[in-house]
Amino acid sequence: MAKTSLDKSKIKILLLEGVHQSAVDNFHHAGYTNIEHLPTSLDEETLIEKIRDVHFIGLRSRTQLNERVFAAAKKLVGVGCFCIGTNQVDLDAALKRGIVVFNAPYSNTRSVAELVLAEAIMLLRGIPEKTARAHQGGWLKSAKNSHEARGKTLGIVGYGSIGAQLSVLAESLGLHVLYYDVIAKLGMGNATQVASLEELLGRSDVVSLHVPDVPSTRWMIGKREIDALKPGAIFINASRGSVVEIEPLAEALKEGRVHGAAVDVFPVEPKSNDDEFQSPLRGLENVILTPHIGGSTLEAQENIGVEVSEKLITYSDNGTTVTSVNFPEVALPAHPEKHRLLHIHHNVPGVMSEINRVLSENDINISSQYLQTNEAVGYVVMDVDKAYSQQALEALRQVENTLKVRVLYSP
Repeated sequence: MAKTSLDKSKIKILLLEGVHQSAVDNFHHAGYTNIEHLPTSLDEETLIEKIRDVHFIGLRSRTQLNERVFAAAKKLVGVGCFCIGTNQVDLDAALKRGIVVFNAPYSNTRSVAELVLAEAIMLLRGIPEKTARAHQGGWLKSAKNSHEARGKTLGIVGYGSIGAQLSVLAESLGLHVLYYDVIAKLGMGNATQVASLEELLGRSDVVSLHVPDVPSTRWMIGKREIDALKPGAIFINASRGSVVEIEPLAEALKEGRVHGAAVDVFPVEPKSNDDEFQSPLRGLENVILTPHIGGSTLEAQENIGVEVSEKLITYSDNGTTVTSVNFPEVALPAHPEKHRLLHIHHNVPGVMSEINRVLSENDINISSQYLQTNEAVGYVVMDVDKAYSQQALEALRQVENTLKVRVLYSP
């Protein structure tokens, strides 16, 4: 087992929001034992107090890591978002403190795609209204407004990992697939990319959104876009709550211009399961409402737990930042009998020259060195003779524009 600059029993890991047990098991197998595993998120004041001595934190979508929280996290070196998105983390605040952030962009794609496809079929058959009436003692035995999925057109907005997976599943059921994306992409199977969002909305029997939360997607579906939907279309949003204006969607559903909808994400969501969910869509029998559970299957959560914990372990053990969302991506093979130094600094001219100068003045030989930068920071991984690692660490701390320095011991 690789030894690190800090005994693994002293490396504190905080996991929030019921991160899957697979993450805890993975950390234990890698030799990490100082793990606090909580089932809920924490309010900001409690989080600030708890994070002061934490080296790695894992969270899902509710916990907010903002500037104030990061300012208190003096020992923090890594964040794991056990979900697809990273909107809950101030990535710039993390970056300027040399804190690397990882997520799981692919582990729950199947779960989301399956839910969307199931909801599309249920809405095409008018099941939400029929089941609601049956619970009330009614009996809507009729084929009116009830359709097969086969032969219908599914329009996918955002053809990333989830959109593409949905495309494959939908086509296997006989749906024709159109997709719109701001980037030209090769479609899976017979899926066809269209030139504009308006074209997709007007041609699709079912529209499903799969876009990230970025400035260009916020409120991208408003009254104008809802009015552009094909009459009687079905609308599904399992992407981000900030993408759709709910009020005009609710009006279109009440008026029958939109036949049905399924919504899993909302502009404002309850902070806990005990809080009341409020939405203009409540009470509409042609709407499926789900509590942000598109990726919440046991299989997906187990996979996410393994994926993100593995990234954090690898970074802790050897400094690899491949797939980080905010850091330059660096990976180097281990060098036996060498000690690895990680230097994170502001990306300004002259830092590398200064690093090499201070090491040279201390008669420290560099066995290997790799630099990668982004617009804000530079990240240097270097291996030196183990007899000089502590001396090198102290020297590197004096380099101007240094954000963080760590030393790792190779096997």
